[in-house]
Parts: sequence; C-alpha cells; structure tokens
Amino acid sequence: MKRIEITATGGPDVMHLVDTQVGAPGPGQVRIRHTAIGVNFIDTYHRSGLYPMALPSGLGVEAAGLIEAVGEGVTHVAPGDRIVYFTNAPGAYATHRLLDARWAVKLPDSVSDEQAAALWLKACTVESLVERCAHVKAGDTVLVQAAAGGVGVLLCQWLKAVGATVIGTVGAAEKRAIAQAAGCDHVLAYAEVPARVRELTGGEGVSAVIDGVGKASFEPSLDALRRRGLMISYGNASGAVGQVDFAILARKGSLFATRPTLFDYYATAQDFAAGTSAVFAKIAAGVLKAHIGQTFPLADAVRCHQALEGRHTIGSSLLIP
Repeated sequence: MKRIEITATGGPDVMHLVDTQVGAPGPGQVRIRHTAIGVNFIDTYHRSGLYPMALPSGLGVEAAGLIEAVGEGVTHVAPGDRIVYFTNAPGAYATHRLLDARWAVKLPDSVSDEQAAALWLKACTVESLVERCAHVKAGDTVLVQAAAGGVGVLLCQWLKAVGATVIGTVGAAEKRAIAQAAGCDHVLAYAEVPARVRELTGGEGVSAVIDGVGKASFEPSLDALRRRGLMISYGNASGAVGQVDFAILARKGSLFATRPTLFDYYATAQDFAAGTSAVFAKIAAGVLKAHIGQTFPLADAVRCHQALEGRHTIGSSLLIP
C-alpha cells in the first residue's frame, strides 16, 4: 500500500510516495481501496502550510473506491460497496485508507468512480455556495470568477439550472468554450472586471460574486457588485486575500462579504443528508456533469500540483492509484 506523504510544508516537491500499512478498521471506520482520487485546491493549501496541520501527513480530502472492510457499528455501507467521500482529514492521496464511515456515501450504478471523484467535493461545495450561502434565485445575475475551473464549471451548471444569468471569467482563450458550455451567458477575461460587468448589467452590478481566485480578484469582484451585493470568497488560487479594511464594504455600496468553508455547511447529519441529496438529484437530472480535464498517476502528484497551481488545468483533475 502506498500514499503521498509530506514531512514539511512548501512547494509541490515536498510530496513523496511512500510505503504504508493500513490495518483493520476500528469502531465506526471503514477501509477503502481507492480507484479515483479527486484533486482540489485545498490540497495545495494543506501542502503549502496555508492551512496548518500536524506533520507528517497525507494529502487529499476526496476519493472514490471500494469498501474492503467495515468496523463495529457501521451499517450503511458494506464490503464490496462502491462509495465516494470527502472529509476534513487529509489522506486520500493513497491506494488505501481508513476513514470515519460517516463520510462514505454509496454510489448509484449510473455514476462512475471517476465521475464521482471529479464531482463530489466540488459539487457539494457548489450546493452550499449557491443554495445556502448566496440563496441564488431565478433572475439573479451572478459573477463566477474562474468559470472554467473544476468548481467554476459546476457553479455555472447549477446557477443556470436555478435560472440565474451567469457572467464568468477565464484566464485563457481556450477556456472560453468550456465556460460557455457550462452555462455562462457572458465570458470575460479577468482584466475586463469590473468594467464589462457594469456594462452588461446596465451599470447596476451583479447580485453576487462567487470567487475562488482570492487575492488577485478581490477588489475587482467588490467593484462588480451592485449596492448591498454579496461577495463570496471561497478560495485562494492566487493567494489568500489577507487583511481587509472592513470599511471598504461601506465605501463600495454597503456590501456583504463572507469566507465560507464547506465543512461548516455539512457539519450536522441533517445538513449532510440535505446537501448530498440535493447533489445527487442534480447529477441524476443531468444538471451536473463532470468535466475531467486531466488525469495523473498517483506517483505523479508533484506534476499534478504544478499544473494546478500554474493554471494549466481545465475542469477537474484526478489521481489514479
């Protein structure tokens, strides 16, 4: 059994593939053999030290695979079940792992392991952002920064299903078609925000910005909002926003701003059940479609992170054990 491990934080080269042992699951645990591992920007935050954690550590918070064994008290999944999970305990970059069983969700036959690993954490993130953070409704106009990324594509798909008008930004010309296919009504370059957003909205601005870019787009995103609009900064692709002059929200139109974390929206059993049910419903309805832009062998995790942080990826990335 193998896993990617870090003993120090830093760039992609701190990741190393090591041999490991995974024992029998304890009470409330399952042992999983991974078949597809989702790669997310939060993995780079753990690796770099932006989100501190105890070392040495594994990486990765999302994967699909097969249940090999279950511990005492586990009844909702059984050996042989295909499952997907996200968790707040890194360790998915591995051939096998032990996991708190409450995170494991059985997969329907209609969803492949690769689709599940590409969709699950991102789709649950999108559900929380659109439905329970922004409360987007039909007729709203929303700006999605990084609309051709893994989360961005799913955001556009969900927002269009709600009935919103979607303005998306991309960083390269070849990504425009991806954003348009996902449901963007208008696709802009980053540098066109906020001027073009104001033009497209008759000078009013958008009701909400959903921004995974972070530092580089923070002020342009604020300037794209209408009076009393909502700024949702959910990621740090260009670096953390850092300290903010709180009064800027007043100066730019009595704005609202939030920095949500997925796990606060899925913290209770009720929230988890409601959110995951909504995601499966959107998948079954054909609203959410995985766009797997690239796959890498588990042993090539360094190259995968280099591509992700260099903005050379399109859609979702997977590691294959």
